[in-house]
Amino acid sequence: MTPSMVLVVLVGLIALAYVFGRRRAVVFAAAGRPHSLSGYHGSYVALWCALPALLLFAIWQFAEPVFIRAYVLDQLPADLQALSEAQQGLIFNDIRNLVEGNIVAVTPTDAVLAAAERYTDVRSLSRWILAIAVFALGIGALAIALYRLRPDFRARNHVEAMLERLLMVASTVAIFTTIGIFLSVLFEALRFFQQVSLFDFLFGLSWSPQTAIRADQVGSSGAFGAVPLFMGTLLISSLAMLVAVPVGLMSAIYLSEYAGSRVRTYAKPMLELLAGIPTVVYGYFAALTVSPFIRDIGSAVGMDVSSESALGAGLVMGIMIIPFVSSLSDDVINAVPQALRDGSYGLGATKSETIRQVVLPAALPGIVGGVLLAASRAIGETMIVVMAAGLAANLTANPFEAVTTVTVQIVTLLVGDQEFDSAKTLSAFALGLMLFLTTLALNVVALKVVRRYREQYE
Repeated sequence: MTPSMVLVVLVGLIALAYVFGRRRAVVFAAAGRPHSLSGYHGSYVALWCALPALLLFAIWQFAEPVFIRAYVLDQLPADLQALSEAQQGLIFNDIRNLVEGNIVAVTPTDAVLAAAERYTDVRSLSRWILAIAVFALGIGALAIALYRLRPDFRARNHVEAMLERLLMVASTVAIFTTIGIFLSVLFEALRFFQQVSLFDFLFGLSWSPQTAIRADQVGSSGAFGAVPLFMGTLLISSLAMLVAVPVGLMSAIYLSEYAGSRVRTYAKPMLELLAGIPTVVYGYFAALTVSPFIRDIGSAVGMDVSSESALGAGLVMGIMIIPFVSSLSDDVINAVPQALRDGSYGLGATKSETIRQVVLPAALPGIVGGVLLAASRAIGETMIVVMAAGLAANLTANPFEAVTTVTVQIVTLLVGDQEFDSAKTLSAFALGLMLFLTTLALNVVALKVVRRYREQYE
């Protein structure tokens, strides 16, 4: 039985547990007034059935590959067990490819074929044991939960306490995931800074990461000054924000305060469609339409405009992130209490004065959040920059020249077979660390702005 089939059957069992618990509560209601509604009794039984079974299923999914790998390698002939860990890993990949029906690089030996058959048998046995254990645990937990139900049983309190613990676990997982991402990037970045000075990285004016990977190769010693990348990222992101923030904010004000219900019904979904367009489509639009148009306009007025320019990428990127500003701002403006507007009108203010002096200040925290989200989206964009702004790490503030960004260089550095001991590859993690810290700084600034405004408003 496959894991997906186990999950499907388990979901059915959880649904039956809810039905059984609810029917038990209905019986209690016929005899008297129970403490909690029937839905809480059903939810209590369903949670008791689901949580232990799902926990066992998750643990099994993590442990099964490790156990099967150790068992299969331990059963290999002595000459194969004497190989290095890396060579054994290659053999195990061949075994797994045989089991999955994939193409194997070389003709498998008899030992590999026997190991593949052993792998199949062990995995099949493991999955059947998983199915039996999960169903047995789920049914046992269901029986215990049904046994605990009584007319005076506080099912609502127990369900709410269990959901609170689940939410706490989810938030803890999110926090530790963030910490794990940061540490994984930090450790590799520290390896890079052991080879390249932090001062040279942060303040160097030349970016040329090409280095010789092997001793017999002739290559550049590499220049890892990231200032051109930071400047290119700042230039393109600033151009994008100059487009997205005014257009998005004014669109939100019009849709929430001026547009009729019929216009809003059609205009808002059409505006939000911009967020669903793939970035590669925006990249084509920028490379084939916007950038040539800017170049032709510049040539017409006697300006030297590059075919790949920061202006073209910034304009198209700004169009792409308009929904991030407009949609969030629109929701926040609509959430402003109508009483504030009525009070302003009662004091004699006009509609525009009410929007400027009452609605927008009240909605400022949400607007700041939308702008921050748009800024993070602009900083992390890659495809549009690759197709419209190029890969040249130029230190310039001229929007008509080709530039590149941090994310584009990260992709470039990690494409293909790379040696993770070289400064060239490790520099991608240093750039990622800088992006992480930049986003953190944006969040801190936004939080301070919101807190300062709330103190004044309250």
